[in-house]
Amino acid sequence: MRKIVARLFVSLDGVTEAPEKWTSPYFNEQVGQEIGAQMAEADTLLLGRRTYEEFAAFWPDKTAEDDPFAGYINTVPKLVVSTTLNSVEWHNSTLLSGDVAEQLAMLKQQPGKDISITGSGTLVGSLLRQGLLDELRLLLYPVLVGTGRRLFQDGSDQVPLELVDSRAFDTGVVALVYQPART
Repeated sequence: MRKIVARLFVSLDGVTEAPEKWTSPYFNEQVGQEIGAQMAEADTLLLGRRTYEEFAAFWPDKTAEDDPFAGYINTVPKLVVSTTLNSVEWHNSTLLSGDVAEQLAMLKQQPGKDISITGSGTLVGSLLRQGLLDELRLLLYPVLVGTGRRLFQDGSDQVPLELVDSRAFDTGVVALVYQPART
């Protein structure tokens, strides 16, 4: 069975927005290997509308020579969750509408690797509350960003999580893996 796994960069003060502005001083080979390993575990990308629009405006013109992530993101199948978009134009993108929870539950039953969520904090929170998110993988950066969208800012109900793995890297970045707590 496939898993839906959120993979996010987060600052110590909970900011997930615009990580390209605050993560680079902490990037090293260890962090790069972690990101590469996480990409290799997934064969589908799940995006919310806002993240899709940001990525679609930036990545299609990039090549793997420009950035190794470009080779991945431009070829991987992308599922876009939106109640406002009518179509998606970026190569290999499919718009999910209607009963998204039902569609994702069916996708999890199909063979394949992980379905990975990058960014899309609103979507991550929604899937976590619906019991559809199997793992929350955070790369926690030792920086206070101060402003920006934070993970889980909507003040929703408590969702207990269980820490299943953690590793610290030389630059102070900590890789954390959480799963919904077993009740």
